[in-house]
Amino acid sequence: MKEILSGNLIIIGGAEDKENKKEILNRVCNSIDKDKDILLVATIATEYPKEAAAKYKKVFKELDVKNIKILDISNRLEAFEQSNADLIKSASLIFFTGGDQLRITSLIGGTSVYDALKEVSQKGTIIVGTSAGASVMSDTMIVQGEDEDSPRKCTLKMAPGLGLIKDVIIDQHFAQRGRIGRLLTGIAQNPEVLGIGIDENTGIVVNKEGIIEVIGEGAVYFIDGSAITHTNVSELYADEILSMHNVKLHILTDGNRFDLIKKSPFEEEKFSHEDSSEENI
Repeated sequence: MKEILSGNLIIIGGAEDKENKKEILNRVCNSIDKDKDILLVATIATEYPKEAAAKYKKVFKELDVKNIKILDISNRLEAFEQSNADLIKSASLIFFTGGDQLRITSLIGGTSVYDALKEVSQKGTIIVGTSAGASVMSDTMIVQGEDEDSPRKCTLKMAPGLGLIKDVIIDQHFAQRGRIGRLLTGIAQNPEVLGIGIDENTGIVVNKEGIIEVIGEGAVYFIDGSAITHTNVSELYADEILSMHNVKLHILTDGNRFDLIKKSPFEEEKFSHEDSSEENI
């Protein structure tokens, strides 16, 4: 796994605090020069882009970001417009809101906006996603699955994501919506990838070396199926429960770190934010 990332990422499990301490969004804003840099809010995932734009514009202004712009794409023709590609290229940070992750890929896949996104991610532009904007970051994403259910093969639907982080499947609102069963199913079908489940008001900061830092009040769950010794996933009918042996699970909380290359958490439980330079956001 030589190439882990094509850009610096902050991936949020949804429902991040926007009213009180705003710790995660404050971390997002502190990763750029709040006086000079452009923060671009991409409302592509939502069917209510004006409301989402107003909500995040208010929060980011409260966090002292001076230059906030909005990328609103509601059809594929708009994703081919040079002005929208130029918006992507002008931003130092791009923030994907929640909604439906399949809207993002279906609206911008193969377009000028997508090409611009890949280009800036390679150059180190910080890309942030929350909820649906989190799931779309990986090269394979979950688009539908049963919450609070045992893992079952045919209840899960997956599709290609943006591919900004390689060899992982990301799920969000994880503990709050009981999604461990559907992520386990995704890993059973793709044991070579790492499953990452992120709680609400919780996120991961991923640098280009594949080092993850957990931030926020909840937990992040890393499911490693590379050493699976048995699974019946290829034998199942739709209503049968999945059987898996030798699955590895790591649960990390605020300040814990994880190495994507080694698929292993760091031995130290905590590390100071002062030890992490902004270059590794």
